[in-house]
Amino acid sequence: MRRIYKHIVILLVLMFASCANRGAGPQGGPRDTIPPMVLKETPLNGTLLFAEKEIVIELDEYVQLNDIQKNVLISPPQQNAPEVKAIGKKVYVVFQEDLQDSTTYTIDFGAAICDYNEKTPLTGYVYSFSTGNHIDSLAISGCVYNAATLSPVSDVLVGIHRNLEDSALSTLPFSRITRANEEGIFTIYNVQPGTYRIYALNDISRDFLYQPGEGVAYLDSLITPTFDVRLHFDTIWVDTVGLNPQTGDTLFTRLVDSVSIHPVTHFYPDSLLLWYFEEDRKRQYFQRVYREEQHQFSVVFSAPQDSMPMIRALRPSEVDSLGNDYAWVDFLDFSLIQVSKNLDTITYWLTDSLAIGMDSIYLQMQYKVTDSLYNLVDKTDTVLAVYRHPRMSEKTKATMERKKRERKLELRTNASSSFDIYDTISVTSTFPLDLVHDTLFHLAQKVDTLLQPIPFTIYKKDSIAMTLYVLAKLLPEMSYQLKIDSAACRDIYGACNDSIKKTIKLKSKNDYSSLRVKMTHFDARARIQLLNEKESVVRELAATSEGAKFEYLVPNTYFLRLYIDVNGDGKWTTGDWLLKRQPEPIFYYPKKLKLRANWDFEEQFDHLAHPQIKSKPKALREKISNKRR
Repeated sequence: MRRIYKHIVILLVLMFASCANRGAGPQGGPRDTIPPMVLKETPLNGTLLFAEKEIVIELDEYVQLNDIQKNVLISPPQQNAPEVKAIGKKVYVVFQEDLQDSTTYTIDFGAAICDYNEKTPLTGYVYSFSTGNHIDSLAISGCVYNAATLSPVSDVLVGIHRNLEDSALSTLPFSRITRANEEGIFTIYNVQPGTYRIYALNDISRDFLYQPGEGVAYLDSLITPTFDVRLHFDTIWVDTVGLNPQTGDTLFTRLVDSVSIHPVTHFYPDSLLLWYFEEDRKRQYFQRVYREEQHQFSVVFSAPQDSMPMIRALRPSEVDSLGNDYAWVDFLDFSLIQVSKNLDTITYWLTDSLAIGMDSIYLQMQYKVTDSLYNLVDKTDTVLAVYRHPRMSEKTKATMERKKRERKLELRTNASSSFDIYDTISVTSTFPLDLVHDTLFHLAQKVDTLLQPIPFTIYKKDSIAMTLYVLAKLLPEMSYQLKIDSAACRDIYGACNDSIKKTIKLKSKNDYSSLRVKMTHFDARARIQLLNEKESVVRELAATSEGAKFEYLVPNTYFLRLYIDVNGDGKWTTGDWLLKRQPEPIFYYPKKLKLRANWDFEEQFDHLAHPQIKSKPKALREKISNKRR
């Protein structure tokens, strides 16, 4: 018995200990998801003949403010934003400038007012008042969408102007403003009767004015807000349960108990669509010059150039009256020039030891820059390309010099054992080539166990020959060998390559898919784009009446998009506010395509079957939505 009592005592102790240790300290409760509630406003929301300097909003709990600059929006906008602060359970709005006469003001707090503990926001709270004897009550609604991706644009400013001149966007503050939400939806409240122009603006400068370079959207047409009143019927039904006197079955009966009628006001326009775009206008200016290696330097501009800058080598004496021209040479006489595709980076490869030995190279450069109105004007600069020798010991310096003398030219090639049918064999050098011996290149086809030479030509991609193409007729499923003998190539500094041997195996046609895309409503200006799951363009073809055919596609998931190439330049063109040009329209094929190997697919693309904003496939829309989260 004593042993049984002992076991019972131990069991009770363990039970009490278990109950006592269910949490370390207070566990709190469920998260507070109820936002603060407005109890009182001073003056009252909707006050007429408003003449105060301060508004006090009292809430039912302690509150804090979140990102006032982003969330709190006052319309019409003020140059000196009001001071908004939270103290205890009250929010104060203190105006910093005089209010306009006979004007309706709206303060949209967005998600600014939050409870103190969980930061649960009070959303949808708008405070309105008028300095006149009535409050304007019209409203304008719509959506802002990115013209390039057909995705909603959030947080951009949407405003209207009563001044209908185009110049108003960049010279006058908006008449009324709001901000687009996460779905791109906006509503401008308390609008006066009249005719307006409407804009969306990524107001980076926070001055409520358009500045060149800011994203923008606009309607070509004017808008006139209106409203109508419709009668709304609310019906209250009464359900009864009884027996069917003939069959005895349960009988359910629904009868009208009462009908209430009340007016509902609808405001128009309520479905405006603004196509937001970022202009293809980048400020053009000289960015920097860098010389990380003694034998080369690069001049970099901020944006693509229309033409090469005019560059002249300067003698040291032209820059400094005490400068010595003794060891000076004109580097332009001893250099190869490499330019990027858009002329925004220009690299000079120095080919003479005297030019390489000049640690400081001065050049005078005349080029184009954009002014405040994005006009191109000429500018002349003096630029210094300086090389700073790294600090190193004599031993390290000797080792570096030895490695430089023994350096071999490095050649790289895309030749591989899984070579795409449509690809071209390329050979790339790390330095400009001075000499290429075509006879030391060998290309052979493997037939059984034998290698049979096949004809080919070598094509230099550019004037400095840093990329070579080996052009030959290669057959699917066949194997080849590319061999480059030692010293087949020599760079401008005298280094030669080691021998290279690569096996090339072409894929089979059965490894690919093909896709023909026909337009239901053919438009000769259309260009069709094939997109991957990241929405990057994989291929692009002009639309044809027979259908644009994409061949040799790697089996995968793809999407289709087309745009109408209005200006015929072969690429999608964004809008331009200064030129009053809307972006070229884009349409999505509403389904994703899963292509399989050795299959030929054909799709009918009816770009007019759905509204533009609803045509984007769900899979792509979900990716954008997940990114926002």
